[in-house]
Amino acid sequence: MTEELPPVPSRNLPLSARAPGKCIVFGEHAVVHGAPELAFAVDLMTQVFVTPGSVSRLNADAGAEMHNPYFRAALELFWKGRPPVEVRAISRVPRAAGLGSSAAFTAGLAAVLSSATGGVDRATLAQRSFEVERTAQGVGSPGDTSTVVAGGFVAVNGGRGEPIWTIAAPDHRWEVRRVDDPGWVWVIAYSGIPRSTADAVRAVSARLAAAGGSELLEEFRRVATEGIDAVDRGDRPKVAMLLERNQELLREVGVSHPRLEALLEAAKPAAEGAKLTGAGAGGSVIALPVPGKETELVRRLARAGALPFVVRPTRDGATLVEG
Repeated sequence: MTEELPPVPSRNLPLSARAPGKCIVFGEHAVVHGAPELAFAVDLMTQVFVTPGSVSRLNADAGAEMHNPYFRAALELFWKGRPPVEVRAISRVPRAAGLGSSAAFTAGLAAVLSSATGGVDRATLAQRSFEVERTAQGVGSPGDTSTVVAGGFVAVNGGRGEPIWTIAAPDHRWEVRRVDDPGWVWVIAYSGIPRSTADAVRAVSARLAAAGGSELLEEFRRVATEGIDAVDRGDRPKVAMLLERNQELLREVGVSHPRLEALLEAAKPAAEGAKLTGAGAGGSVIALPVPGKETELVRRLARAGALPFVVRPTRDGATLVEG
């Protein structure tokens, strides 16, 4: 049976919504080319407040439509011809860290604008959020936006059971499914090095189009497919092993970074498996701690210069904040 996620109801401005960040476990980059991806929503939230205004502004910046492509795309796609809005965003998700800061902002804003124009079902909200992000970035997959809209563990182009929705673009279709949460604690750590998702996606696409690229893509597909199944079954040793293999592939396509490699080395004594998460070339790492060594892992990553977070997946996707 297809999971029924609650719709976003119709409300009048002023409105507020919140959306979680996300963390990719398997399959980043390859998902753009139709391979599977597994991600989960993390309990680091972004809140978006929208009120009527005299001019459309983001965080008091009247020029935001010019230099913030996500804000511009959302207003152009879903608010064109309507009165100006004042938008304020507060986020616990580090920016340009590979943890879904743009997806959380996009989904939260899309939820508010959709509510103020009659309400929306979850599948349409996921499609709209993806359209904003792809318009802003010019490339990408719906993995980030679908995860922050749905909450929990989400598989794109993989997993079992009926899709909770399908996301369409002129060049691709992606099926999105729910994956069972095994109940583990994870540690993610921001390296402090910002990265550009669009630049990294284009670089990996060029590598996969070169000699040997089809074999690399097939190995990404195998690792993600087996990883989704292992998480769904709660097979911790298999997940740890596949995290390490996924990192090897990400090194091979050129999106690791000396700073990330230093963090992964620092994590080894207290982690069963670890890899970069997100676009790479900076950003963050994700680690599955050795049970009982969560605090040691956080300390190791902090001493290595990262900003670590102990996180649990949250089932709370993008939603209005009532009251």
